[in-house]
Amino acid sequence: MSIRSLPEYGTDTEALAFAWLEVTGFCNLECIHCYADSSPQGTHGSMTVSRWKDCIDQLAAMGTRNVQLIGGEPTLYPYLAELVAHARGAGLGVEVFSNLTHVPDELWSAFAEHGVSLATSYYSDEADDHDKVTERRGSHARTRANIQRARELGIPLRGGIISVRQGQRTQGALRDLTALGLTVVGADHTRRFGRGSRGGRPTVGDLCGHCAHGKAAIGPDGDVWPCVLGRFISLGNVQDTPLEEIWNGVPTADARREIEAAHGPGGASAEACTPPQFLPMCGPCAPCVPSVANCDPRPADAATIGAPGQIGLQEARGVADG
Repeated sequence: MSIRSLPEYGTDTEALAFAWLEVTGFCNLECIHCYADSSPQGTHGSMTVSRWKDCIDQLAAMGTRNVQLIGGEPTLYPYLAELVAHARGAGLGVEVFSNLTHVPDELWSAFAEHGVSLATSYYSDEADDHDKVTERRGSHARTRANIQRARELGIPLRGGIISVRQGQRTQGALRDLTALGLTVVGADHTRRFGRGSRGGRPTVGDLCGHCAHGKAAIGPDGDVWPCVLGRFISLGNVQDTPLEEIWNGVPTADARREIEAAHGPGGASAEACTPPQFLPMCGPCAPCVPSVANCDPRPADAATIGAPGQIGLQEARGVADG
């Protein structure tokens, strides 16, 4: 697998070891919990492919080990294969986080040729149940078929199951992914970001507390954030400032202090963790973390956003799959 291990949190907080590259805000689905609020109305942003390549070169020069190409739906970004080849040529480990509903043959070839890892979200073993989350009929069939194709091609693939709706067949999804041969499957709650917030405003307290320590995200317009969930905190923009200057700059240091102030010294507690679908180097937690009370970022819940309560995958073990 091309993704390499990160140092343990806190061992080197100034090294940018991992970066999310959100290459597009455009998506063919409109998942009801999307933290990025991406949709068919989204765009590829103002970052040109040459700017993305320059950004990748800057990351490599800074000693970054891994990048995750994400969206939106990254397979709809027209230069994805070009960026994959460039990142691998720069010595970076690459994971593409995709809904796997739209993967042209040329992308399969690029993934296999360059040793790319994949990740996807999966919501149910039943098509109608899954499609109610994505808001697109037929999405389950396409995602499942492409999971099978990735397995046939020997491309490393991990799954993430997010509990979004009451009565959702999360355990059925886990069984299905396991039957398809996936050995790394994480799980999570809906988080109070983007559409998952139901109109609420996220705060620093909603983050996990590890943001901007060893990791950062770059958006489609070049904005740099502490992580993909922390897009309401601007650290700078790579279109007008070198990335290393942003990473070592005053706004990033201020953001770290603000986040640490909200979560205590060292960020979130040792028992808490970043939801596994966001970090490819994190393994699953037996097999999931959502039922742990202090898992961070905090789940969206009825008390804070007026949405139906959510259940975690381990909690779902005691719930009939209906």
